[in-house]
Amino acid sequence: MRSLRLQPHRVLAVYAHPDDADVAAGGVLAQWAREGAEVRLVVVCDGAKGSHGHSVDGPALASVRQGEVHRAAEILGLTSVTALGVPDGEVSNDQQLRSRLVALIREHRPEVVVGPDPTATFFGGVYVNHRDHRETGWSLLDAVAPAAGMPLYFPEGGEPHQVGHLLLSGTLEPDVVIDVSRSIEVKMAAVLAHASQLGADDAEVREIVSVRAEQAGRPVGVAYGEAFRSVELAW
Repeated sequence: MRSLRLQPHRVLAVYAHPDDADVAAGGVLAQWAREGAEVRLVVVCDGAKGSHGHSVDGPALASVRQGEVHRAAEILGLTSVTALGVPDGEVSNDQQLRSRLVALIREHRPEVVVGPDPTATFFGGVYVNHRDHRETGWSLLDAVAPAAGMPLYFPEGGEPHQVGHLLLSGTLEPDVVIDVSRSIEVKMAAVLAHASQLGADDAEVREIVSVRAEQAGRPVGVAYGEAFRSVELAW
């Protein structure tokens, strides 16, 4: 495990659900935005099934969650949010999704792409990683390497762009930690913006976010961190 310091000018974060980026990488996204980077978020799913309640109206919930993701993005200082609107539970690593992601990569030309690690399935015998997370991660990997950088893949998607660095969150094999001590409060505020998804009061949510960030930072000696699998793409 090593500490990683990046200062990108353009970042693209791609996650399945409206709250995923804030939980997984809100600290580093806020930090880069504060340092002047263009940080853009792509949310693949509509969020309409994100409830355990039987009486919840799906389209109404999707609307609420869209409002929440935009409030969280404003808190983090993100440049833009793009919602692809795929129904929850229906994400597939198919040509259509890869084409959309390649076009966005080529349009925004990020140096760093952040997203979920699709290889992570079982966590500690108590959690199975959501299918939407895994399919989003696989599609993102395939869009980044090699499709976005090669002109004969999806030629209608714009001029090729080679991403330099890929950071995968929610991984069982983290190898880098980014210090987010300066942005941990901003991350907490962004997570709290997703009120429809919180099953605890604000103080408890802050405690959970704090403890997880402390655990991530400990191996490299920082107060708060976010851990990733790091891929430096060489061509």
